[in-house]
Amino acid sequence: MSDVAQWMARQRWYAAKGGTPNLRTIARTDDTTDGARITTRFVIDDARTGAVLYQVPTTAHAHAVAGLEHARIDTEGAGDADVPGAAPDATTTYDGPHDPAYARWLLAQIDAGAESLTPVGPVRSARVLRGEQSNTSIICETEHNGTVIVKVFRVLHHGDNPDVTTQQALSAAGSSRVPKVFGALRGEWPDVGRADGVASGHLAFAQEFLPGLDDAWRVALDDARRGDSFAAGADRLGAALADVHVTLASVMPTEPATPDRIRTAIDTMHARLEAAAAEAPEIAEHADAVRAVYARAADVAWPPLQRIHGDLHLGQVLSAPEPRGWVFLDFEGEPLRPLHERSLPDVPLRDVAGMLRSFDYVAGALAHDDDPVDAGAWAHEARAAFLDGYERGIGVDLRAHREVLDAFEIDKAVYEVVYEARNRPTWVGIPVTAVTRLAARSAH
Repeated sequence: MSDVAQWMARQRWYAAKGGTPNLRTIARTDDTTDGARITTRFVIDDARTGAVLYQVPTTAHAHAVAGLEHARIDTEGAGDADVPGAAPDATTTYDGPHDPAYARWLLAQIDAGAESLTPVGPVRSARVLRGEQSNTSIICETEHNGTVIVKVFRVLHHGDNPDVTTQQALSAAGSSRVPKVFGALRGEWPDVGRADGVASGHLAFAQEFLPGLDDAWRVALDDARRGDSFAAGADRLGAALADVHVTLASVMPTEPATPDRIRTAIDTMHARLEAAAAEAPEIAEHADAVRAVYARAADVAWPPLQRIHGDLHLGQVLSAPEPRGWVFLDFEGEPLRPLHERSLPDVPLRDVAGMLRSFDYVAGALAHDDDPVDAGAWAHEARAAFLDGYERGIGVDLRAHREVLDAFEIDKAVYEVVYEARNRPTWVGIPVTAVTRLAARSAH
C-alpha cells in the first residue's frame, strides 16, 4: 500500500492535508471487465486528525494504458502487489474513476442494483470532472440517456447519504426540480463498533448532467449589477422551492414539531450565539437582542418537520431553460452536521432563511466590487418576491411563522459573522447588518 499512500496524500479529496497517510485496508472487492481488474478498497487512514474511511477504487491492466498516465498509482514497473496472483511487474494500476473501464463497470453495477430507478445503459465515453474537492465525478456519454454524471464518494460514512436519498425521492416522484436520478450503489464494510459488525452506505450516485447552465447566484448577481429587477425570477424561485417542499412532504417522513424538537433547535441556536459572541465583538453587542428573537420563536407553534435541502443558497440552484426553470442541487445538508442528523426531518423555514440570506449576499458582494453598486433596494425587492412565490406555492401565510423564520435567518447570520471574521473581515458588515435589522424588526 505504500504507492497508494503516497498517491492519496496528493489528492484533493484527502482530508489530512500535509500529513503522511497511515493506511489499513479493512475490506476489498474484486471483479474483472474489459480486460481490467476492478478493485475497490475500503481503507482507513489513522491520521493525526482522526481516523477517516476512504473508498479507493483502482483498475489494474496487464500493460500501460495510453491516456491514463496522469492517473497512474504504482511507480514505474512496481505493479500492484494487491492483485491476487499477479507478479510485481505484471500489472499497471490506475485511479479507477479516470479509467473508462471502471466507469462502464460502475454504471453496470448501478443499473443492476437495488437502487436503480432508470437503467443508464451502455457508456460511449467517460472523463473525470475537474476541480472537485471531496468526491470524484465521472462524466459519461451514454447511448440512450445523454450525458450522465456519476459521483464517486471518496469519504464513506455509515447510513444514508441525504444527497442521494432526497434526490432519489424527488426524481421517483416525477419532479423536474432536480436532475433526473438514474440510481445509486450501496456497499458494506466491517465495523467493530456496530452490534452486527457491519456498516453500509452509498458508494456512488448517477444522475442527469446539466452542463453550461448558470447558477442562480450568477443570474442574480448579473441582474443586480445591471440594475435589473430580479423580482420575477425570485418569485419563480420561491414557488420552485415550495414545489420541492410539497413533494418531499408527500413522499418522505414528516413529524410534528414537538416541544422537545423545538427546544433542541433553540438550544443549538443559543450555543452558536454564545460561541460567536465570544469570538466576534460585533455579535456580543447584539447578543441580548438575538436571545429575545430566539425566545419569541420558542413560544409559538412551528410548522411540521420534513426532509429539506438543509444548506440552501443561490449557488445551489441552476437556471434551466423554461418551462423547466430552477433546478436544485446538492442536498447533503450542512457539512458540519453529522450524517445521521442531516437525514432527519427538519423545519422547511431553514431553507427559506438560507435563500433570504443569499439575496443579502448579492447586495453585499456588489458593495465590495472595485466599482461598488448599491443593491440594497434590489435585495429587498428580491426577498419580498421570493417570499410571495413561496407562500403561493406552499399555501401557508408566512406571517403566521414570522418569529420562527426570523430565528432561523438570524441564526444563519450569526454563523456568517464568525465565518467572515475568520476569512473575510472586510465582509463582516454584511451579516452584522442582517443581525441588527432582524433583531430590531422582531422586537416590534
